[in-house]
Order: sequence, then structure tokens, then C-alpha cells
Amino acid sequence: MYSVGLPLLAEIPGLGSFEWIQYVVETATGWVGLAIIFVYSFLIAFALPGVSEVVLAAPLNLGLPEWLKLTLIIFVSGVGKAAGSLLAFHIGQEAKESGIIIDALRRSRFDVIEWSEKNTVKIAQKWGYLGMALALCVPFFPDTISIYAFAVLEEDYAKFALASFVGSVGRLLVTLFLVGSTVMLI
Repeated sequence: MYSVGLPLLAEIPGLGSFEWIQYVVETATGWVGLAIIFVYSFLIAFALPGVSEVVLAAPLNLGLPEWLKLTLIIFVSGVGKAAGSLLAFHIGQEAKESGIIIDALRRSRFDVIEWSEKNTVKIAQKWGYLGMALALCVPFFPDTISIYAFAVLEEDYAKFALASFVGSVGRLLVTLFLVGSTVMLI
């Protein structure tokens, strides 16, 4: 029987939450698993809570050496995140022009605008797109926050996508280094 790499629906936990998407990524196998990684990375860039490092846990089973499998996962995830970031960038550009959204964010319980102005704006003003890429390299921090904060501040779609790709790849490489270093210490 041919397996396309999708888990049975009965095995998926928490269908009412976002946990099921993470589970699908963690159990994705075969070449279809790369498409699942792309879609997950795309969605996590602008809509899903959580972190993107989960793609490194996908067991893909592609019949390739481990280093090549990881390279493919990192590349596909980076492209997916860059594509999703472009959607977030477009939403951010629209929000920037809409005073209603900015006013609602300022009145919200958590002052997202103030937080982003204090932290992300400093990085963006000093480092620009390089700052965005570096901010996205921080493992286990939800990248959606950084992506939207930069989306409101920046104006170049191509540079934004490139910074998102570089930051996404950097994050996965840093994660591999940290996990590898931890495993070697044990």
C-alpha cells in the first residue's frame, strides 16, 4: 500500500486547537511531508501561534542521507516562511494605512504597538532588514510577532522576503546547533 505521509484523522490530537497542525508536521513522511512543511511554515509566518522549529522533527523518510534531508527541510521551510511573510507584509502595509486597526491595537489589553515600538523599532531603525533576519534567528520565540512588527515598519517586498528566508534558515540552523550541542553533552 502506498503511504502519502498523512496521519489518520483518529490519531490527530486536539482537533479544536492548533495542536493538530503541529502533529501533522511531526508525523509527516515521504515527499508529501515537504509540502506539509511548506504549508506549515507559510501559515506560521502570518497566522499560527507557535514556533517553526517543529519542522525539524518531521521524519520524512526520503531515502536520502540525513544531512540532505535536513537541508531540504530547512530550504522548504525557509521558502514557505518567506512566502507567508509576504502575506503578513501585505497585511501590515494595509494596517499601516488604516488608522482604525492601529487605534484598536493601542486600546487593546496588551499594547502591541508600544511593545513593538520599544523593541522591534529600535532593531529595525539600527539594523533594518538585517535586524529582522537576526530577530527571526532566535529559536523558540514566535516569529509572527517579529514579522508583523517589521511588516508595519518596512516597505520593500523583496528585501522583506529575503530577510524572512535568511532569518528562518538561521533559526533552524541555530536550533540544530543547540540541540546537537545539548545531545553531545549528555
